[in-house]
Amino acid sequence: MLDLPKFKAAAVQTAPVFFDTDATVDKACGLIAEAARNGATLVAFPEVFVSAYPYWNWIMSPVEGSPWFERLVRSSIEVPGPEVQKLQVCARAHNINVVIGVNERAPNSLATIFNTMLTIGADGRLLGRHRKLVPTWAEKLTWANGDASSLKVHQTSVGPLGVLACGENTNTLARFSLLAQGELVHVASFIGLPVTPADYDMSEAIRVRAMAHSFEGKIFTVVSCSTVAPELVELMSEAHPGVRKLFDRSNYAFSGFIGPDGRVIGEPLIDKEGIVYADIDLGKCIQPRQNHDIIGHYNRFDIFDLKVNRRPLSPIRFDSENSRNQDEIQFPIDPPEQTEGA
Repeated sequence: MLDLPKFKAAAVQTAPVFFDTDATVDKACGLIAEAARNGATLVAFPEVFVSAYPYWNWIMSPVEGSPWFERLVRSSIEVPGPEVQKLQVCARAHNINVVIGVNERAPNSLATIFNTMLTIGADGRLLGRHRKLVPTWAEKLTWANGDASSLKVHQTSVGPLGVLACGENTNTLARFSLLAQGELVHVASFIGLPVTPADYDMSEAIRVRAMAHSFEGKIFTVVSCSTVAPELVELMSEAHPGVRKLFDRSNYAFSGFIGPDGRVIGEPLIDKEGIVYADIDLGKCIQPRQNHDIIGHYNRFDIFDLKVNRRPLSPIRFDSENSRNQDEIQFPIDPPEQTEGA
């Protein structure tokens, strides 16, 4: 008999402690605990929550932004590493699945960083590390391209779970590759971005992307977006006078839930900080698929053929017996032993 999970999910909408990695990880652990106390068994955090987004790319020249890039590199983390282990221990202690965005530093390259999403199981195992496939627009000044080695759906206590970061939720083939692996729960992480063109409504753009994926795939989407902290605005204004007005726009952040019918569940958070919750029943993914199941009967696989290259990209490959790429991680990774008071 088919038995599909029912659970409560949480989406966090808040800002990191800008450039302060340890403080941001501590903040994340506090929010994980809060979500678990309120009954959630899945909590989603924003894009690169640990611990900064490169807003300077949008308002400064590359030369002006270079010192800021150095600060971001210095505050980035390696995966796995002590910051990730702390999140793993917290997830296991509260029996909750966690998806969180980080700035990941390449282990063998001093200034190469990735926009990465981590998926941590309720047992504390690090299930996946997904590097954003293509940084969007001005982000190309900061992040390197990811690869498809992590474009996988993870089997979790809340069901088959997949993740994508911000703009790649617009990538039709990336989304289809997750659906074709049986994804039923999708986490889409975003950044609160008021510094967009005047006619661009960021919160509406986020909502449309999430609705499209849910409606096409007949799945649930959890959206988590960051906010812009006042201290960040002060920091950027000191470095670049006149920038404050760019951060004053509203409708720049959306966090919430989309059902398999493509409609918003409950009341989303728009621009405000907080945690929003929803009760999810994966059984509701069944009936809509009688009409359109694009990974099953409503497709023509004799016509369409999608191939995904999952080989990890590396600056060097050693051709020797039992050799491994130093940048390749085998998942899942068990959490460290929990110490007293953790």
